[in-house]
Amino acid sequence: MCQHQPSCPTAESADRDSARLVAHHPEQGWSLLCNGVLLFEDTGELLPDGQIIAPHRPHAMTAV
Repeated sequence: MCQHQPSCPTAESADRDSARLVAHHPEQGWSLLCNGVLLFEDTGELLPDGQIIAPHRPHAMTAV
């Protein structure tokens, strides 16, 4: 799917979220990446093969 040089990471890659944006719809809470991944504002993902990646927000650090 990707026509960029160098190519964007594939949907199976660990760094798949770094692919370029193809469509961005903040009013609906999702973006489509060049590798076919749907990225949701809650950090959840839907991969092209239908696999769901649960939201993975970073944990807040607290000062001691």
